[in-house]
Amino acid sequence: GGLTSAYVKKYGGKFILRIEDTNSDNIDVDAYKMIPKDGEWIFGNVSEVWIQSDRMQIYYDYAEKFIKLNSVYICTCSQEQFKKYADNSEDCPCRNNSIEDNLKKWKKMFDKKDGFKEGESVARFKSGMQDKNPAMRDFPLIRINDSEHPRQGLKYRVWPLMNMCVTVDDIEAGMTHIIRAKEHADNAKRQEKMYAALGLENKFPKTYFLGRYNFEGLEISCSKTKARIKAGEFWGWDDIRLPFLAALKRRGYQPEAFMKYTKLIGLSSVDKTITAEEFFKVIDSFNKEIIDKTSKRFFFVHDYEKIKIKNAPEQKLKLKMHPTLELGTREIEVHDEFYIQKNDLIDLKDGELYRLMDCLNFRKIGNEFVFDSTEHEKFKNNGKKIMHFLPVKNNIEIEIMMNDASVIKGLAENNIQNLKVDEVMQFERFGFCRLDKIENKKYYFWFAHK
Repeated sequence: GGLTSAYVKKYGGKFILRIEDTNSDNIDVDAYKMIPKDGEWIFGNVSEVWIQSDRMQIYYDYAEKFIKLNSVYICTCSQEQFKKYADNSEDCPCRNNSIEDNLKKWKKMFDKKDGFKEGESVARFKSGMQDKNPAMRDFPLIRINDSEHPRQGLKYRVWPLMNMCVTVDDIEAGMTHIIRAKEHADNAKRQEKMYAALGLENKFPKTYFLGRYNFEGLEISCSKTKARIKAGEFWGWDDIRLPFLAALKRRGYQPEAFMKYTKLIGLSSVDKTITAEEFFKVIDSFNKEIIDKTSKRFFFVHDYEKIKIKNAPEQKLKLKMHPTLELGTREIEVHDEFYIQKNDLIDLKDGELYRLMDCLNFRKIGNEFVFDSTEHEKFKNNGKKIMHFLPVKNNIEIEIMMNDASVIKGLAENNIQNLKVDEVMQFERFGFCRLDKIENKKYYFWFAHK
């Protein structure tokens, strides 16, 4: 989808998002909402959404057209029988049905009471039983399935298979160019034969093939994930541990980061293997480029201790929201008591000069912390380490959901009250986060990346 979207943006045309839902036994109801929503979010240029189960009459009309052209026949052989014919490059007897006979049998497929039962008949395309490639021999286009459909209920029992739907949709949409996975190379040949049967061989779209990306350490199987959600292992498709768009969006990833990655890998038919670590390293760097420009900075402490800095003056600090860009300022009132991270405290050595970020310089002398100066210049020449902090008053309780679903609880400066839900920001020395919700004056964030 990413490359198709990018090509439409570059060359014009229409980007149609299709939901393939003609197999009643393998549909996630959530997908009807999720796919268009995620598609619009990540691509931004979806012209139309076509749901195949809403287009059944169109497929039936084409099926009749194929039957009348003697290009499709209704086969009543069992799967085992047909396989024997196909393996031996022999015509199946049903191939000799007359057009009238096929039309009668076609009508019988719809008749649940007196017609064919599930598995008793299938509509096959006459591609040739002597084709060198066994996969191309009179492939099926339509079958009977009496399972209840999540969207259509029991309205239909005659269901088109992928090659039927895709061919008809491509013709109806006037497709000129298709980018598809390399494993669909045989399907492309099947569909080209179907175009030719309708006299549309010159209209067959220019087809490009994409190699498979194997992600090591990332579970991207929808069916496996669906089962794990059902089993309660994940709370839903937006579980922070999942590599799906709903979760990544909630963490603060931007669509442009994924589009940049898509362009980086380009249109190649070579299969590639990439580890989860490598993938996120690239995506994180692209995302950082995008969100850094708009992310306001704030202080946050979690595993912290209170320290008192002797002789520290009362100050009303005016801090920049961003180190280099004009994103406004924020104020923090401080005196001599601060919260700092425990790991910073452990590192402090006697006599050395340290700095609380944009606030003051101090030294550790024995068991005491003593104010030295406020100027950064003084620290710049001989200081050891800059650390973030919080005053001990006027902070807000927050929780940050990390990408392994663990939760970090802590305090943030009260200026986070100016954030809106969904805003992506950065906690200094911690990382980029997205504000997920505010409940009972407590702020809940989702971690994106460093």
